[in-house]
Amino acid sequence: METPVLRINSLNYKYDQQNVLENIDMDIKPGAFAGLVGPNGSGKTTLIKLILGLHRIQSGNIELFGTPIQKFKDWHKISFVSQKANTFNRGFPATVFEVVAMGLFGKMGYFRFLNKQHKQKIEQALESVGMLPYKNRNIGDLSGGQQQRVFIARSLVSDPEFLILDEPTVGVDTENVDRFYHMLSSLNKERGITLLLVSHDIGTITSYVTDLLCLNKTLHYHGDPGEFHQKSDKELSEFYGHSMHSISHNH
Repeated sequence: METPVLRINSLNYKYDQQNVLENIDMDIKPGAFAGLVGPNGSGKTTLIKLILGLHRIQSGNIELFGTPIQKFKDWHKISFVSQKANTFNRGFPATVFEVVAMGLFGKMGYFRFLNKQHKQKIEQALESVGMLPYKNRNIGDLSGGQQQRVFIARSLVSDPEFLILDEPTVGVDTENVDRFYHMLSSLNKERGITLLLVSHDIGTITSYVTDLLCLNKTLHYHGDPGEFHQKSDKELSEFYGHSMHSISHNH
């Protein structure tokens, strides 16, 4: 039996005595493309911070690659992409190639020069997200969606096994959202990278993810995205705390 990339048991978390996460149990297996959805204030950001070790566990357990998070050392196996495009300084003086190269500094150090192998890895990472033709462009000249692709390439260049993305389509125009998710799906299938995607866009991501997790303080659903669409509107409204309808997008 394969060891899960992520395993969470009986996880609880409070801010100022107010429950934010309640009794969370979940597994993400190697090679999965998991989508984490939920309304604002549902605890998604807190859960991600706990998984990344940015918050200390108050109650329950988190394991990464079979190791309790308190003892986990192999952080190079995990990469995180946040909502960069919404806040990135467009005046930052760096090319696309240079931004992706930053993803190697953790392994090679800041004061070492890039060798031929490093440059090849950078170009391969850019090619995998469709941004190689832009390698000499200034990062600030790109669209929000293009910038997000570059940030993903920066994460990929260090060869992570688990990639976590927090609302990556913020700043991406509507026409390119599907193309963006298709690119993530290709990375998952072709490179075997386990993905955890945080999103509000249930209707779109269920066409791409292999596992769907619906969070609103507690984990209301964890399973096949197709079965999720069979839930009644009443059940979905209970999950989200307001009226809601399930809309599936087929691609």
